[in-house]
Amino acid sequence: MKKLNFINQSLLLLALCLCCVTSANAQRIKDLASVKGVRSNQLVGYGLVVGLPGTGEQSPFTDQSFMTMLKNFGISMPAGIKPKIKNVAAVAIHADLHAFAKSGQNIDITVSSIGSAKSLRGGTLLRTFLKGLDGNVYAVAQGSMMVSGFSAEGADGSKVIQNTPTVGRIPNGATVEREIPSAFGQGDYITFNLHNPDFSTAQAFAQEINRALGGGDVAKVLDAASIQVSAPRDVSQRVYFLAQLENLNVNPATAAAKIIVNSRTGTIIIGQQVRLKPAAITHGSLTVTIAETPVISQPNALADGETVAVANSLVDVNQADSRMFAFQPGTTLDELVQAVNLVGASPSDLMAILEALKQAGSLHGELVVI
Repeated sequence: MKKLNFINQSLLLLALCLCCVTSANAQRIKDLASVKGVRSNQLVGYGLVVGLPGTGEQSPFTDQSFMTMLKNFGISMPAGIKPKIKNVAAVAIHADLHAFAKSGQNIDITVSSIGSAKSLRGGTLLRTFLKGLDGNVYAVAQGSMMVSGFSAEGADGSKVIQNTPTVGRIPNGATVEREIPSAFGQGDYITFNLHNPDFSTAQAFAQEINRALGGGDVAKVLDAASIQVSAPRDVSQRVYFLAQLENLNVNPATAAAKIIVNSRTGTIIIGQQVRLKPAAITHGSLTVTIAETPVISQPNALADGETVAVANSLVDVNQADSRMFAFQPGTTLDELVQAVNLVGASPSDLMAILEALKQAGSLHGELVVI
């Protein structure tokens, strides 16, 4: 009976999905949220890259790793002998093991030098175990690298470097050896987690799912980020059910009014909902330049005196042209940008203006400095 009810609900859902008309701002559920428990996992490993054209390194941990590798191959070197290995580099390997990755599948890996190697171009990564957070080996990496950067150095110490020659990629360079257990088919619910938590969006999310399924409380809002949806226990039915849900269109709520300021790069992002209260602003720059010019004071040849250095200071003050502009109630983003461009304010000037407006209580929006 439950199976028949589920099939009927799924058919109704499919019909409604085909017939519904979406607005211009609507987004698919798969673009707004992710399914709880369906995630990638980070893998990391340590290995050696060989075959470098003299661009490797000679460091203690590289020597130790090289000797250990030889010992694993049954090669023993006499004590006290230090091999010269300028074509070997110690590297760190990391990769993302995507959800539902199966044993025998391949994943891309990134190889990065962790020592003083000059370049990894032309190198080959030897077999390296990639481990997860629990310490278990989930993949094995090996292969020839693709390095986009290069470096060249002259005998006089001059150097030319393009891009990053100490980082490379190996497409399909690791083979999955162990699968990560998934709880996708367990329980009676599927939980969606919004990428950008918002109470209004979460409510619209649940309402759209309930509407598509013919009403009821199939979807419930847990908080601003999570929506819990009743789902069939059978895995194949659950996959079909989720495939229908993730293509539903939801109108996300308008984001909160924010102004993002990056003080390092001078980048300023002003959200659409930012508004200004009535305010009058004047902003100008005062430049003070102090130049020190030492002057040597030397007495006459017959005078009983000493030669001293006297400081001669030149102070120059330059007041830049400043203008005043006024904002009326409810000034929009476009009007703010036009006013700032009219007075020729630089990004640093705009940062100071926005901060002053926020302190004066004339700015409707959150000022975030990153």
